Parts: sequence; C-alpha cells; structure tokens
Amino acid sequence: MSAVRTVAEVDPASAQAVRALAEAATALDGREPLSEQFLINLNGRARPRVVHLLAEADGAVVGYAQLDRTSAELVVHPDHRRRGVGAALLAGLLERAPELDVWAHGDLPAAAALAAAHGLTRNRVLWQMRRTPEAGSLPALSVPEGVTLRPFVVGQDEAEFLRVNNAAFAWHPEQGGWSEDQVTAREAEEWFDPAGFLLAVDEQGTLLGYHWTKVHPATPTDPSMGEVYVLGVDPAAHGKGLGRVLTLAGLHHLAERGLDTVLLYVESDNAPAVRVYEKLGFGVHTADVMYHRG
Repeated sequence: MSAVRTVAEVDPASAQAVRALAEAATALDGREPLSEQFLINLNGRARPRVVHLLAEADGAVVGYAQLDRTSAELVVHPDHRRRGVGAALLAGLLERAPELDVWAHGDLPAAAALAAAHGLTRNRVLWQMRRTPEAGSLPALSVPEGVTLRPFVVGQDEAEFLRVNNAAFAWHPEQGGWSEDQVTAREAEEWFDPAGFLLAVDEQGTLLGYHWTKVHPATPTDPSMGEVYVLGVDPAAHGKGLGRVLTLAGLHHLAERGLDTVLLYVESDNAPAVRVYEKLGFGVHTADVMYHRG
C-alpha cells in the first residue's frame, strides 16, 4: 500500500525521484505528464501557492501530484497503476482545493475515467499542433514598414515583454498576469536562448509583439524540435498582421538551426489562431484536457 505525504518543499532526492517517475510515464504514454511551470516548482525554495503530494511505497516515490493555487497535475509510475495511487492523490488534491482544475496531458482514457469517478468534467482542451517537413518550404518573411525584428536583451527587455504579454494574455489563466519571477526563472533554464526570443519594435523602440521560441532535444521517440513557446501581440498593435509575421520569423529562425519539425500549443476553441497555424502547415498532433470540479 502507498501512503501520501504532503510537503511545502520537495527535497532534492524526492525531486529527482519525481523526475525519474515522470520520465518513465513519458516513455509509456508518449506525453510528458508534468508541464514546465510544475517542473520549475519542484526546484529549490517553497512557494506559498504550491503544495506537493508524494505517494510512497517501500521507501520509493510511486506517484506525485502538485497543486498550484487551484490548478493541479498528477502522475503515477507505470509499475504502480491500477492500485489506487492516482485516486489517493486526486482525493488529496480535492481536500485542499474543493474547486480544482486538473490537467491530463495526452487525453488518455485512464485519466478520463479517474476524473469521472471523482465528479470532474472536461473544461478546456489544449491542442499540440506540429509542423513537419511534409508541410514543405516556409513562406518568405516580409516585415511591415516601420517595424524592426531584433533579439531579446536580458536585463533590458523584461519590463516591456511583461507589459505586452500581460495585455495580450489578460484572458489567459496561465500566461496572463506574469511577474518578473516567471521570466527570470526561464532565463535560468538550460534551454533559454535570447537569440530565439524575437521582438517586433516600432521606430521609437516600443515593443509591438514577440515570438519566444524554444528548442527540445531529441528523445527516443522524437527528433530535436523547435517550439513556438509563446507568441503575443500588443492589443494596441492588432490589425497589422504581426501575428503571422512573428510566427514566420520564429519558424525561419528555427529552420536556420536545422529544426524542420516545430510544435506549439493552442486552445482548441481559439479559431483565429488555429486558422493562422493551419495555413502555415501545422496540424493537430495531441490534446491535453483540463478537468474541473467546483
């Protein structure tokens, strides 16, 4: 039998065990069970908004859940599934957050069954779309007059990025309302490359929009890939076609690095964005589902 332990801060050995558990789940399920922010929350100091739940059996971590405000993710080691570990973790989450959103990466049947058994319903669907070599050559990049594309400068551009990001994503529960902490945490990640963080500025140097790209190393199942990590346009600059321009600029940057497969995440009901991506050769690859109770 496994026992669930709740902690405000995960010790280094347990954090390493959680990452190994997540890698084992990824190898079986074909989808990473924990998103970037939740992995960042595993590192270092305790965060007032975050609670960690560790399911342990015979001294080993066999399951893990994290609650960040009212959002949660959980994962069970493949060798310990169908033993009530996931149910125990979800029950622990619901005790702490009666109103709860749980992400299930990959839209797997087991996650749907667990959610239904606890009265959670599908609330959001996030598509992962991919552009593969079969999509052909990229369209040429044409930058509007009066607009300049340049790379992000660490220590200089954080405030302007936050201004535009938080205006562009005021409606978004995860991407909106960022503070400098979220930016500096990502600047400290191994994958961060300011050369792939492209800014569109006007003649006065005011930020109009950005395309932050990311590179994923090759895995046993996937080649090295680029990502449209975050792309935003200041609402005051809408109507200039900057979304498509910035998307293309990032895709050309990734292609110059030899990355001919690119992924992105988009809300399934964001029809305008989906149309832009489909016209550039992206197609739906997988889906992540948010289950809600409250």
